[in-house]
Order: sequence, then C-alpha cells, then structure tokens
Amino acid sequence: MVDGFKIKGKTPLNGTIKVSGAKNAALPIIIATLVARGEYTLKNVPNLRDIRILMKLLEDLGMKTEKVDETTYKIINNGFKRNEASYEIVKQMRASFLVMGPMIANLEESVVSLPGGCAIGSRPVDLHLKGFEALGAEITRVHGYIHAKSDKLKGAEIPLTFPSVGATQNLMMAAVKIPGKTVISNAAREPEIIDLGNFLIKMGAKINGLGTPNIEIEGVDDLHGVEYSIMPDRIEAGTYVIASLITEGDLKIENINLEDLGVFRSELEAMGVKFEYNGNVLTVNGNLKELKPSKIRTMPHPGFPTDMQPQMMLLQTLVNGVSSMEETVFENRFMHVPEFNRMGADISIRHGVAVINGGLPLTGAEVMSSDLRAGAALVLAGLAADGETTVNRVYHIDRGYDKLEEKLNAVGAKIERVKLDI
Repeated sequence: MVDGFKIKGKTPLNGTIKVSGAKNAALPIIIATLVARGEYTLKNVPNLRDIRILMKLLEDLGMKTEKVDETTYKIINNGFKRNEASYEIVKQMRASFLVMGPMIANLEESVVSLPGGCAIGSRPVDLHLKGFEALGAEITRVHGYIHAKSDKLKGAEIPLTFPSVGATQNLMMAAVKIPGKTVISNAAREPEIIDLGNFLIKMGAKINGLGTPNIEIEGVDDLHGVEYSIMPDRIEAGTYVIASLITEGDLKIENINLEDLGVFRSELEAMGVKFEYNGNVLTVNGNLKELKPSKIRTMPHPGFPTDMQPQMMLLQTLVNGVSSMEETVFENRFMHVPEFNRMGADISIRHGVAVINGGLPLTGAEVMSSDLRAGAALVLAGLAADGETTVNRVYHIDRGYDKLEEKLNAVGAKIERVKLDI
C-alpha cells in the first residue's frame, strides 16, 4: 500500500497560500554544517522527507541534530565519528552525495556511496569527482562507493564543462577550507547557490562571484557555527502561480522573492499574465482564454528552470493554440506527457521537443507520478480537470513539497490522501 491523492477538479483556488523554505537551498546548507565544528541554528527549513533523511545521515556521521520547532533545526558538529556515508541512506536521496565536499575538506580518507534520486536523467557525478581531483584528492571507485584520499589538497582552477548545481555546491564546500585560491568557472548561478555561499560567508568563508559564472574562493581555517534562515522556495512559489492560473482563481502567494522567479515570470508575462507584488505577497491574475501560446526551452539558470517544466507544460495544454517545450537539462523529463495525454491533452514529442496542441478540456483519470515535479504537475492537472483524478506514488511529491495537499485544500482544493494498492 502506498499513498495517493484523489482530487475533485474544477474548484477555483482563493485565499492566501504560504511558500515554505527552499528544499534545494536547505539540503546543501544542512550539509554545509559538516564543514566546520560548532553549533548551527537553521530557520525556515521545509518539513520534508528529504530533510529527515539528511538529518539521519548527519547523525550517522556523528553530528547531533534537534528539531526545535516546525521550521527550525539545531545541529551540533563536534567532529566526524566515521568517514563513510553509507549506501542505505545515500541511495534514498541524491543530494546526500554533497557530503563528499565537507568530508574531503576535513578527513584524510572518506568513502561515499554513489547516489540515488528521481529517475529524470543520468546526472553523473563525474564533474564533482574531476573537481575534487583538481583540488588534489585521489579518487577511486570501488563496489559502488567513491573513495577519496585527501592529504595533499590545495586551491585550483576548476573549469566545469556544464554549470552543474550539485558539482558547484560540492566544490564550494570543499574549497572553503583548502589552502590557496580556488576558481570554479562555468559555475552554476542559481539563487540556491547564492544562498549556500552566503551561509558559508557567514561562517567565515571568503567567497566572491556568487551569481556569476566564476566563483572565487580563498581557503581559510577559522570557520564557525552560525544562525541562518533558508530562502523561500522559488519552485514551490512557481507551482502555486500555475495553480492559480489553471483554476482561474484569486490566489495570493506569501513568503516569495519575486526576483527569484526570473525568466519563469517573464515567460508568463509574455503569455499575458499580470502580477501584483506587495511586500513579499504576490497576486496572480490571468484569464486562460486570453493567454497566448508560448515556445519555451529549459536551460541552466538564468534560463527557464527545468524544475518548472512539467507545471508550465500543463498551463500550455490549457491555453488555446500550439505551444512547445524543449527540455535541454534532463533527458528523461517528459515522463508526465503520457499522463497528461491520458487526461485529454494532445502532446507529441519530436526530437526532444514537446509540441502541445492546447485548449482541449482535461478529464479526470488515474495517473502515475514519475518524479517530484511531474507529480506536482499531475496534482495541478487534477485541479483543472473535470471529474476525479487519482495520482499514484505521491511519495515523490512528499520529497519536495511541504504539506502540498493541506496548503491547497486550505484555499479551496478538494484533495484527499488515500492508501492505494499498486
């Protein structure tokens, strides 16, 4: 038996919905507490399965963790008790592999299992490993584990062949303690990279160039524990923007940084969506019948975010005219397309581009969540469809959205969590 959602569609969303802290910022920042001994207090942490798994990993490595309240954790780092991050924990969540950076910076020998995660593409860790080797680590692969010897580390020039978020984060966490200057070129530029950098700087790290393709790090010895608040989740915020548009409701989205929405927001404005921003509250207005079709291509930041691709494609299916979505980041991130088509959409895939014949009505159906963002998009599709939709395998959604159904139900959705026998 696994959890699923039963959704009754065609109910407009009205009211205020609050965005939680960013999963993709919280995970690396929690891991960054491994970089230096001290006491850390992290606020605005989302209440997610991935966070709980990561706390188990930190405890397994010797850290003390305490959940102070719903969104606050205390982590005490008195040093590593073991030098191996085991497969049993790392297999459950890809971000666990980021512990390698802090372990390399602190231990002469470390062992980390190769990671698991959503089945949306290969996402190899080769860029991480080449970067560690550039810093002087001796890397070997043995029986599904990465072994690193780190007794001769020094700063280095590390050119990334792709602006990988994970590799950038892992190398940043290693380099802040390594003697000399490290320059990561073609670095990832996502807001979550900046949040991690700001956290490390508050710890005492010397980092320049955050948000640019070239991050410069001067290694230091004196790093310390700090208190820090995680940034709001821009992907969760974007998901609620789409939810408001597809249900033609009147949704106010609270705890949001408008700048973080970037090209996602500008693409919606080009389609005819209007935004009102007051303080940290965003109001979304858009009549589906008046919106224009769009051609979108996912790209690393500052391009259109791949994590908003399934949700945006759902909006494209409901807008009259022919739209297109090209996915350039993950090769398997169109697994929601057949599920949308089961609900009445007309989407075909040609040479890595989804062509969407929009404006057709959606009807409820039984669908399968293949990954985190596809799952969220299928929940939204259920809100827009006639009749009842059943979404299977919502554990994917629980990995990245803090109480998604509770938040949506509070503003008018009709979503029931049920046990399904699949």
